[in-house]
Amino acid sequence: MSDLTAFPITSRWPAKNPDIIQLYSLPTPNGVKVSIALEELGLAYEAHRIDFGNNDQKSPEFLSLNPNGRIPAIIDPDGPDGKPIGLFESGAILVYLAEKTGKLIPTGAAARYETLCWVMFQMGGVGPMFGQFGHFFKFAADKVANNSYPMERYRDEAKRLLDVLESRLEGRQWLMGDDYTIADIATYPWIEGARKFYGGADVLEYARFPNVMAWVDRGLGRPATQRGMEIPRRD
Repeated sequence: MSDLTAFPITSRWPAKNPDIIQLYSLPTPNGVKVSIALEELGLAYEAHRIDFGNNDQKSPEFLSLNPNGRIPAIIDPDGPDGKPIGLFESGAILVYLAEKTGKLIPTGAAARYETLCWVMFQMGGVGPMFGQFGHFFKFAADKVANNSYPMERYRDEAKRLLDVLESRLEGRQWLMGDDYTIADIATYPWIEGARKFYGGADVLEYARFPNVMAWVDRGLGRPATQRGMEIPRRD
């Protein structure tokens, strides 16, 4: 049995089975990236709910695994050289899981780097811009009631990013063509999140992006996605 006592987070969220991956997350657009990938890859894992309402992500135990205090994070008891490893940042975790299994990422160098470009496009563009749009559109609308600039700035940038995706997906089933990869898993949960969680489909003019929306629906139709979108279980 693996010994995870070197990770203080396990004192607050004990592992029932320390021999499998421990996931610390919440079903947000960022959090579900990793649960979707784990489900798609068929890797055994144990999910621990990090409750934002209780500020779990700011607790000393969670910060011991991710000093930045953001979900998701994982511990893999069977990391490099067979030793446990803790990881944070959803993009880094996706790359790690893909390379660990040899799945969801092309084996050829050129295609692999192209996939990573699209992962970084999500990490540096789609995630931050859609997140800020959602903040000002849904959560802070009262604070900017007399100043439309913040919402409009992030709305317009989100629509610009949708234009990029719309062009990329012309004639393609997935971002890398016929191959479903971590680039897709990183990205379409954010498009769906803005539609379902933020209620921003009309404001972002989703109807203008048929390639994007068909791609999102293909992703959502995958059984692994349907399972991963609900993990950790909502109360």
